[in-house]
Amino acid sequence: MAPPSSRRAILVPLLISLATFAWLLAPLRHEVASVSRTIRIEAGNYEYAPSLVTVHRGDHVTLELVALDVVHGLHLDGYGVDMTADPGQTARTTFVADRAGTFTIRCSVPCGPLHPFMIGRLRVDPSDTLLRAAGLALLAVLFGAWLARAKAAGPVTVGAAAP
Repeated sequence: MAPPSSRRAILVPLLISLATFAWLLAPLRHEVASVSRTIRIEAGNYEYAPSLVTVHRGDHVTLELVALDVVHGLHLDGYGVDMTADPGQTARTTFVADRAGTFTIRCSVPCGPLHPFMIGRLRVDPSDTLLRAAGLALLAVLFGAWLARAKAAGPVTVGAAAP
């Protein structure tokens, strides 16, 4: 049977590792529910308001495009979303934000001399599953290295007399 200090030397890091493991694994046990978001984008005077829209990966997004002055369009690169709104009218489209990253929103209807500069952005934030998985892998490597070092050091004896 191992001496008490040897058991403590193994038990404390093991408990810390198990607690960290449980914390990292907790969000993976249940899927994050996708959210339905409706976002109103006003197009006018060669700009979109808001110019940056942020959603989470997996969200069901409904875009409402409102043209304030002339006919405007909205093309969302990477998603194939295209819509057009007449002045004073609201156009709607729905899609699932299934790819993380930042995507360009462009006006798809020539609306005047500054038309090429009418740009917005859609940012789709990724879930943190990959980050947590990397944390678990790092924890496993560190714990394995600690166990290998403890095994190489040999058993700890308490109360042994020095020669």
